[in-house]
Amino acid sequence: MSTNSTLGTALITGASSGIGATYADRLAKRGFDLLLVARDQARLEALAADLRSKTSVKVEVLTADLTQPADVSTLEQRLRNDASITLLLNNAGVASNSSLAEADLGEVDRLIQLNIVALTHLASAAAAGFIARGRGAVVNIASVVPLIPERFNAVYTASKAYVLSLTQSLTAEVSEKGVQVQAVMPGATRTEIWDRAGMDLNAMPPEMVMDVSEMVDAALAGFDQKELVTIPSLSNVADWDAFLNARLALGPNLSLQHAAARYKTSDA
Repeated sequence: MSTNSTLGTALITGASSGIGATYADRLAKRGFDLLLVARDQARLEALAADLRSKTSVKVEVLTADLTQPADVSTLEQRLRNDASITLLLNNAGVASNSSLAEADLGEVDRLIQLNIVALTHLASAAAAGFIARGRGAVVNIASVVPLIPERFNAVYTASKAYVLSLTQSLTAEVSEKGVQVQAVMPGATRTEIWDRAGMDLNAMPPEMVMDVSEMVDAALAGFDQKELVTIPSLSNVADWDAFLNARLALGPNLSLQHAAARYKTSDA
């Protein structure tokens, strides 16, 4: 697909509402052409029509269910082969409100397929295409929940921990090859994901819930600043640096020839 934009085309998953739709608006205003992906074709078409009326960018709609491997494969091929695509926003995801012991494992499998498997396949395809072309960016929407996993249900939290870890490892693999990578870690954000998971966002203290527009604008500011990890509500970046430094300080003792003395019994 040819592009009118020197910025190229941004492929956005989960684009029909919430974070994805807000990114679509902001990226269109920046001058990106758009490839909007979601299950709800009617909402995608309405969003595309609105963006075309307000901007001069090209907007393409692609209906896909990323819990279906065939639909993921279609997008993979597009990311590998379409030289106009310069940005992948891995936004599609689902939440869960069930404990692991009580969870519907069919729902768990669908969450893993969407939050982990599809995201990984698309990030892999995008990285391959961007490396070959010498430029591009992968933005993965994670969450703050891996930083406080004890307060949230196991599967959703683990899926977002995976997204963070994948992003951190991916940047080590591609940053020297012209590819930018970012993990966005929002706190509670006012979107439809809460209702879909059967959770009442209004039950949370209002001072903990961010408007989606403010969240996306902060995430884009972090992107512009080349942040690897953006936590929109974190006011003091030194706190994140301290967290990273504490993790890195463990490094020299994570893999040694002998067990630590505190694990050795008296008869060992």
